Amino acid sequence: MTARLVEKLDENLYHADPALSASGAKRLLPPSCPARFKYERDNGGRPNKRAFDVGHAAHKEVLGVGLDVVIVHKTTRDRQSVPAEDYQTKSAQEHRDAIYAEGKVPLLHWELRQVQEMAKALREHPRASALLDPEHGKPEVSVFWHDDKHGINRRSRFDWLTTPTGNGRLIVPDYKTTSSAEPRRFARSIFDFGYDVQRVFYTDAIHAAELAEDVEFLFIAQETVAPYLITVHELDEIGLRLGRERVDRACELFAECTATGIWPGYSDDIELVTPPLWLTDEYGMELI
Repeated sequence: MTARLVEKLDENLYHADPALSASGAKRLLPPSCPARFKYERDNGGRPNKRAFDVGHAAHKEVLGVGLDVVIVHKTTRDRQSVPAEDYQTKSAQEHRDAIYAEGKVPLLHWELRQVQEMAKALREHPRASALLDPEHGKPEVSVFWHDDKHGINRRSRFDWLTTPTGNGRLIVPDYKTTSSAEPRRFARSIFDFGYDVQRVFYTDAIHAAELAEDVEFLFIAQETVAPYLITVHELDEIGLRLGRERVDRACELFAECTATGIWPGYSDDIELVTPPLWLTDEYGMELI
């Protein structure tokens, strides 16, 4: 297994590489499917979503690298261009879409202040700031490698790659913006958004690049509303095993679909639907 490390690679170039990434692996697995993965890969990726804009901008503000952020403007009745407060006007919507088309992140001016306050809160958090200390790591390092086990090419892009100390152990932080950093709520987000898959992908990348033998991977979760609370999380052994199972399944699917040219959808069968328990309970029905 050979690996290649690339620093400061343009984000759009990274995503254009055909190797399987953690985000691609998640799109191969339920609740998505190979057909959706292939469609998005062939059509420029997933659609832009407003929900991702603040997260992208926060990564840029916190890590110092990432997609460029552009403030959205609107045109007033007297034809003046001013910062937009929202997307209610056609001119603001058009400017937002033009920014997306340039591969950049559109942001309302008040959202930029929000992102700056998030970065300030993170720098004041003792554990999170130490994990992202610029004296002990680098942002946005890409790793490309060939997976001999599955016969496919894979890639990962670290938010932050800590400088190896040479003792065989590496602590790798990953920054996540979230609606809730409360430990129980974020624990659910980890599996809802497939962060366990990402964790295994990053570990495999580190091993492929021979950066360390033992990896401690930590999620830095920060809320996007004031006071921008932060918590730090680590997967337990059960979570790691689940992530490994899902990554292996995604790699097998990718290899099989690539070889056969067949990218299946959700199902070709007639699916039997069972009502949810809360509804049958409401009507006093017992499931046989």
